[in-house]
Amino acid sequence: MADQKPNLRWGIIATGLISSWFVKDLVLERSDTRANHIVQAIGSSSEVKGKNFVAEHLPGHSPTVYGSYEQVYADPNVDIIYIGTPHAFHKQNALDAIRHGKHVLCEKAFTLTTAEALEVFAAAKAKGVFNVLHEEKAIGKIHRTFCDFSMDQKIASLGPESRLKNPALGAGSLLDIGIYSLTWGIVGSEPPLCVAESLKKAPETPRVLAAQTLSDGIDIGTSAIFLYADGRQSIVTSNTSVKSAPEFCRVEGSEGTVVVEGVAASVPSSFTVKKLNGEEKRYDFERPGMGFYWEADAVALDIAAGRTESAIMPWSETLRVLQSMDEIRRQGGARFPQDDQ
Repeated sequence: MADQKPNLRWGIIATGLISSWFVKDLVLERSDTRANHIVQAIGSSSEVKGKNFVAEHLPGHSPTVYGSYEQVYADPNVDIIYIGTPHAFHKQNALDAIRHGKHVLCEKAFTLTTAEALEVFAAAKAKGVFNVLHEEKAIGKIHRTFCDFSMDQKIASLGPESRLKNPALGAGSLLDIGIYSLTWGIVGSEPPLCVAESLKKAPETPRVLAAQTLSDGIDIGTSAIFLYADGRQSIVTSNTSVKSAPEFCRVEGSEGTVVVEGVAASVPSSFTVKKLNGEEKRYDFERPGMGFYWEADAVALDIAAGRTESAIMPWSETLRVLQSMDEIRRQGGARFPQDDQ
């Protein structure tokens, strides 16, 4: 008898761009799908906005549309909440969903600070719900990693209340796009702490040297070097005034180099393994849609297996990323009002 795919009924919080990408991927027809995803409910600031969102991005589907987030949390037909709001609202959105006993998949950056993440994880642990945010040594021992994610967001032309310009909304290149560079940079570093330890102390992190270029208190450019105990270095950068080159990431090892390409660090399309002996092999990714379905499938499988956090991206890894970003901002000077709370 063939294994049955788990069913997962999603409640979508916010109707912005990233939520539109996510729901389109949820309903995308794929031969390799590992779960049955149902967009059960949409929460927006008004029912009109929610209905327009469904008409534009979910033709042929009929989710329940609510004019508030609270109604989505309270819907008994919703299993899991997807949070696509600006960074500054992630903590409260997640706590509200958890309070209603819902599982949570939250967009990056998970929260603004490590302290906020610990509060969410403690609530999730107490309630017993799921919370996520993501070896063949082909090139030997890794020595250096370089990664950049930059895109010209025309910051100067935006109003002061834009999420890309308002510090209270977590504005700046680091949380918006630099988190991708940072994640690439720490891949392969020391293993994360086990689940039991992740709520007791922050994961071990490499030493960080960082600098930021600020405009009206917002970082428009961030550069950081991660120094590991074994001598390895990761150099990660982000910028909202220029655009990254297609070859956005390079990992250098004792036996060769891996070069990752794509339109951005969030959307890799191929990588090439270049050996010191001159041998090269390119790997192209088949990626219909935006790739959000991979995280949705992983969540569905983990929940079906009774896990309360991701086997791929555990809480400890999320905390490690947030702790690194806290330190980068401490050295670089970018601050949020939430830092003083």
